[in-house]
Amino acid sequence: MDFDPASLSNFMLFIAAWGGAFIAALWLSLVIWSYRDIRQRARDPLARILAVLVVAVLFLPGIVIYLILRPPRTLEEEYQHSLEEEALLQSIEESSLCPGCGRRTKENWTVCPNCLTKLRKACHQCGKLMELPWNLCPYCGTPAPGMRREVLTIDEALHTIPPEVAEAPAPEGVEAS
Repeated sequence: MDFDPASLSNFMLFIAAWGGAFIAALWLSLVIWSYRDIRQRARDPLARILAVLVVAVLFLPGIVIYLILRPPRTLEEEYQHSLEEEALLQSIEESSLCPGCGRRTKENWTVCPNCLTKLRKACHQCGKLMELPWNLCPYCGTPAPGMRREVLTIDEALHTIPPEVAEAPAPEGVEAS
Protein backbone atom coordinates (compact mmCIF):
# COMPACT_ATOMS: atom_id res chain seq x y z
CA MET A 1 0.00 0.00 0.00
CA ASP A 2 1.22 3.36 -0.99
CA PHE A 3 1.13 6.16 1.57
CA ASP A 4 0.46 9.51 -0.03
CA PRO A 5 1.07 12.51 2.27
CA ALA A 6 -0.97 14.79 -0.03
CA SER A 7 -4.12 12.66 0.33
CA LEU A 8 -3.64 12.57 4.11
CA SER A 9 -3.28 16.33 4.08
CA ASN A 10 -6.45 16.64 1.98
CA PHE A 11 -8.31 14.27 4.32
CA MET A 12 -7.22 16.25 7.39
CA LEU A 13 -8.21 19.47 5.67
CA PHE A 14 -11.63 17.99 4.89
CA ILE A 15 -12.09 16.82 8.53
CA ALA A 16 -11.00 20.24 9.83
CA ALA A 17 -13.38 22.04 7.47
CA TRP A 18 -16.25 19.75 8.41
CA GLY A 19 -15.48 20.16 12.14
CA GLY A 20 -15.24 23.95 11.73
CA ALA A 21 -18.55 24.04 9.90
CA PHE A 22 -20.12 21.90 12.64
CA ILE A 23 -18.75 24.16 15.40
CA ALA A 24 -19.97 27.28 13.54
CA ALA A 25 -23.43 25.75 13.04
CA LEU A 26 -23.54 24.73 16.71
CA TRP A 27 -22.49 28.24 17.79
CA LEU A 28 -25.10 29.88 15.56
CA SER A 29 -27.84 27.49 16.67
CA LEU A 30 -27.03 28.14 20.35
CA VAL A 31 -27.17 31.90 19.80
CA ILE A 32 -30.53 31.58 18.03
CA TRP A 33 -31.86 29.20 20.69
CA SER A 34 -30.80 31.51 23.52
CA TYR A 35 -32.48 34.47 21.77
CA ARG A 36 -35.74 32.54 21.34
CA ASP A 37 -35.60 31.23 24.90
CA ILE A 38 -34.92 34.59 26.56
CA ARG A 39 -37.67 36.16 24.45
CA GLN A 40 -40.14 33.78 26.12
CA ARG A 41 -38.75 34.46 29.60
CA ALA A 42 -38.09 38.21 29.82
CA ARG A 43 -39.64 41.43 28.55
CA ASP A 44 -36.60 43.59 29.24
CA PRO A 45 -34.73 44.29 25.98
CA LEU A 46 -31.43 44.79 27.81
CA ALA A 47 -31.70 41.35 29.43
CA ARG A 48 -32.38 39.84 26.02
CA ILE A 49 -29.35 41.49 24.46
CA LEU A 50 -27.05 40.54 27.34
CA ALA A 51 -28.20 36.91 27.28
CA VAL A 52 -27.52 36.59 23.57
CA LEU A 53 -24.15 38.36 23.90
CA VAL A 54 -23.02 36.03 26.70
CA VAL A 55 -23.80 33.00 24.55
CA ALA A 56 -22.34 34.56 21.37
CA VAL A 57 -19.06 35.66 22.97
CA LEU A 58 -18.38 32.82 25.41
CA PHE A 59 -19.95 29.98 23.33
CA LEU A 60 -20.18 26.77 25.46
CA PRO A 61 -19.29 28.37 28.82
CA GLY A 62 -21.71 31.15 27.84
CA ILE A 63 -24.58 28.71 27.36
CA VAL A 64 -23.85 27.22 30.79
CA ILE A 65 -23.85 30.71 32.35
CA TYR A 66 -27.09 31.55 30.52
CA LEU A 67 -28.76 28.34 31.75
CA ILE A 68 -27.78 29.20 35.33
CA LEU A 69 -28.94 32.84 35.18
CA ARG A 70 -32.06 32.61 33.04
CA PRO A 71 -35.48 33.04 34.66
CA PRO A 72 -36.87 29.65 35.76
CA ARG A 73 -40.32 30.14 34.17
CA THR A 74 -41.50 31.51 30.86
CA LEU A 75 -43.77 34.54 30.75
CA GLU A 76 -46.69 32.23 29.90
CA GLU A 77 -45.96 30.03 32.92
CA GLU A 78 -45.74 33.12 35.14
CA TYR A 79 -49.09 34.31 33.81
CA GLN A 80 -50.70 30.91 34.43
CA HIS A 81 -49.23 30.83 37.92
CA SER A 82 -50.60 34.28 38.73
CA LEU A 83 -54.03 33.23 37.42
CA GLU A 84 -53.97 30.18 39.68
CA GLU A 85 -53.02 32.34 42.67
CA GLU A 86 -55.82 34.81 41.90
CA ALA A 87 -58.34 31.98 41.59
CA LEU A 88 -57.25 30.53 44.93
CA LEU A 89 -57.43 33.93 46.62
CA GLN A 90 -60.83 34.60 45.11
CA SER A 91 -62.18 31.24 46.28
CA ILE A 92 -60.92 32.00 49.77
CA GLU A 93 -62.46 35.47 49.73
CA GLU A 94 -65.76 34.23 48.32
CA SER A 95 -66.39 31.81 51.15
CA SER A 96 -68.89 33.51 53.40
CA LEU A 97 -68.09 34.25 57.01
CA CYS A 98 -70.52 34.55 59.89
CA PRO A 99 -70.91 38.21 60.91
CA GLY A 100 -71.27 37.10 64.55
CA CYS A 101 -68.31 34.78 65.13
CA GLY A 102 -66.31 35.08 61.88
CA ARG A 103 -66.26 31.36 61.12
CA ARG A 104 -66.82 29.98 57.64
CA THR A 105 -70.41 29.24 56.69
CA LYS A 106 -72.02 27.53 53.74
CA GLU A 107 -74.26 29.24 51.20
CA ASN A 108 -77.36 27.21 52.11
CA TRP A 109 -77.22 27.85 55.86
CA THR A 110 -79.87 30.11 57.35
CA VAL A 111 -78.31 30.20 60.84
CA CYS A 112 -74.70 29.91 61.99
CA PRO A 113 -74.38 26.63 63.93
CA ASN A 114 -71.67 28.11 66.16
CA CYS A 115 -73.22 31.35 67.43
CA LEU A 116 -76.84 31.05 66.15
CA THR A 117 -76.63 34.31 64.19
CA LYS A 118 -79.24 34.53 61.43
CA LEU A 119 -77.45 34.46 58.09
CA ARG A 120 -80.22 34.33 55.47
CA LYS A 121 -83.98 34.41 55.25
CA ALA A 122 -86.32 32.30 53.16
CA CYS A 123 -88.61 33.93 50.60
CA HIS A 124 -92.21 33.58 51.75
CA GLN A 125 -93.33 32.97 48.14
CA CYS A 126 -90.82 30.50 46.63
CA GLY A 127 -88.91 29.43 49.74
CA LYS A 128 -85.43 30.03 48.30
CA LEU A 129 -82.81 31.64 50.51
CA MET A 130 -82.01 35.32 50.13
CA GLU A 131 -79.63 37.64 51.95
CA LEU A 132 -80.93 39.48 55.00
CA PRO A 133 -80.70 43.03 53.57
CA TRP A 134 -82.53 42.11 50.36
CA ASN A 135 -86.05 43.51 50.12
CA LEU A 136 -86.90 41.56 46.99
CA CYS A 137 -86.47 37.88 46.18
CA PRO A 138 -84.09 37.60 43.18
CA TYR A 139 -85.66 34.28 42.16
CA CYS A 140 -89.37 35.08 42.02
CA GLY A 141 -89.44 38.88 42.36
CA THR A 142 -91.67 38.86 45.43
CA PRO A 143 -91.02 41.67 47.89
CA ALA A 144 -90.15 40.71 51.45
CA PRO A 145 -93.08 40.92 53.89
CA GLY A 146 -93.63 44.37 55.34
CA MET A 147 -91.74 46.12 52.55
CA ARG A 148 -93.39 48.99 50.73
CA ARG A 149 -94.03 48.46 47.02
CA GLU A 150 -93.98 51.39 44.65
CA VAL A 151 -96.51 51.86 41.81
CA LEU A 152 -98.98 49.29 43.09
CA THR A 153 -102.46 49.06 41.59
CA ILE A 154 -105.51 48.16 43.69
CA ASP A 155 -105.86 44.81 41.91
CA GLU A 156 -102.23 43.88 42.68
CA ALA A 157 -102.64 44.96 46.30
CA LEU A 158 -105.79 42.90 46.72
CA HIS A 159 -104.24 39.95 44.89
CA THR A 160 -101.42 39.68 47.44
CA ILE A 161 -103.81 39.82 50.42
CA PRO A 162 -105.21 36.39 51.36
CA PRO A 163 -108.95 36.07 50.52
CA GLU A 164 -110.10 35.50 54.11
CA VAL A 165 -108.48 38.79 55.20
CA ALA A 166 -109.88 40.75 52.24
CA GLU A 167 -113.48 39.58 52.88
CA ALA A 168 -113.44 39.84 56.68
CA PRO A 169 -116.16 42.08 58.13
CA ALA A 170 -115.10 45.53 59.29
CA PRO A 171 -114.80 45.94 63.06
CA GLU A 172 -117.55 47.82 64.90
CA GLY A 173 -117.41 51.57 64.61
CA VAL A 174 -115.49 51.45 61.31
CA GLU A 175 -117.40 51.90 58.10
CA ALA A 176 -116.50 49.79 55.10
CA SER A 177 -115.97 51.82 51.96
